[in-house]
Amino acid sequence: MKQEIIQMALLVRDYDEAIDFYTQRLQFKLVEDTQLSDTKRWVVVTPPGSSGCRLLLAKAANEEQEKCIGHQSGGRVFLFLHTDNIQRDYKNLQQQKVRIISEPAEQPYGTVLVFEDLYGNKWDLIQPITK
Repeated sequence: MKQEIIQMALLVRDYDEAIDFYTQRLQFKLVEDTQLSDTKRWVVVTPPGSSGCRLLLAKAANEEQEKCIGHQSGGRVFLFLHTDNIQRDYKNLQQQKVRIISEPAEQPYGTVLVFEDLYGNKWDLIQPITK
């Protein structure tokens, strides 16, 4: 048996502001933006060079979902993004005025910094130790 997680939903307030943040500020690639109904779109983004899990930007459809925007993980780091050059990406985050929670720090598994997306979800940006 072979299975893999290919996509996960990330609740957003507005499709266009989320697309702008992820494609312009984080430099993700817009994979798909398909209108499904008057109020629903299928919007998928992925980090540059990635062949792994993608993000479905899912607009909150009701009040209960709206309350969860930015809090899908209860305040913990929610998403983990590997990079081949953390200093380059750190500089980009700073230039794009993305909120940095913790500066780059060496850990046993690599160099990591924590940042927030436009809704307050926490991300680990990790440059793993290469062996």
